[in-house]
Amino acid sequence: MYESYFKLTKKPFDLLPNPDFMYLSKSHKRALTYLNYGIKERTGFILLTGEVGSGKTTIIRDLIKKNHERVLLGKIFNTRINSDQLISMINDDFGLPVHGKDKIELLRDLNVFLIEQYAKGSQPTLVIDEAQNLSASLLEEVRLLSNLETDNAKLMQIILVGQPELRKTLARTELLQLRQRISINCHLQPLTRPEVEEYIHHRLDVAGDRSALVFETEALDNIFKYSRGIPRLINIVCDFLMLSACAEGLKKLDGTMVEEIIGELDFENQYWRSASGPDPAPVDSGGAPRAEKDGELASVLLDIRSRLESLEKESTRFNTNLMNDIGNRIKSVQNQVAAYRGETDNSIGEIRSKIESLMEKPGPVVTQPVVPKEEKPNFIRRIFGN
Repeated sequence: MYESYFKLTKKPFDLLPNPDFMYLSKSHKRALTYLNYGIKERTGFILLTGEVGSGKTTIIRDLIKKNHERVLLGKIFNTRINSDQLISMINDDFGLPVHGKDKIELLRDLNVFLIEQYAKGSQPTLVIDEAQNLSASLLEEVRLLSNLETDNAKLMQIILVGQPELRKTLARTELLQLRQRISINCHLQPLTRPEVEEYIHHRLDVAGDRSALVFETEALDNIFKYSRGIPRLINIVCDFLMLSACAEGLKKLDGTMVEEIIGELDFENQYWRSASGPDPAPVDSGGAPRAEKDGELASVLLDIRSRLESLEKESTRFNTNLMNDIGNRIKSVQNQVAAYRGETDNSIGEIRSKIESLMEKPGPVVTQPVVPKEEKPNFIRRIFGN
């Protein structure tokens, strides 16, 4: 609508994902490097998280389209499903027949398909988007799919894409095995204030004219403040700003106009607050969204928790073995003491019986000679010998 006014070839801030407008922030470049390595090396599980509108799905599609010709892509976008539906949707997206088949048949068909693709040199890759909606039991089902492998390689690459809540689900104790299989783990951070400015200029440049609309410094500050560096929200704000500038015949925007447009959109309530949820995270004094630091902290804490759980298991196993060994040794000593005590009691009992038996018999009357003091009595000699 406003393209002709600004002499642009296309809308620069369209909400539809368009790889032509892909802007690579520092966080996006790092994620691309990790993802590219994970897919090339067939590492198995890849985890990609980020806030709503941070560009997760777009970056996956662009990566595979540009760099991995032999990748056969399967996509799951509806994740509010059960176990049977999950397998059925995977097979259907890979072009396998699913009608009238039970779960066992579906798994067998999928395994045969993956082996065939491996023999052809193709690399089936499954992208599960909105994975934060999967229950712990369904995530365990996904883990079991990774057991489809040869001696040398995984038959299917699995990429879990989701919002930060996915990390909370994965931190659950029963999903330890799945966490340990995630080889590539990356989180898309919101754009910083300088990156927001670069992002806006980049999209205007791709649309035909970098200077079609001039954003004053205060205007850029306000866009960053209210969008928190989320690309989708930047697009929403800037699209309305360009429409308003066109209506008023402007080619330059100041901070006041941005405030007015955001007020008209009721931006805070519409895109950040929820009826029951807390207020959005504030921007810290350094100018970076606190959500950026929280995302990094969550990733570090998840790794620490996993390591602690592993150490705790090792410690428990060590302590259990040690206590069992000590218990066995104590029991052995107790058995030896009991045996020695039994032998001693038996010996004393035999001696007592012999003494009592001899004492009951009448002894010889001793007249002369008197027994010398150093000579032993007869009954003692009979018992103990000379």
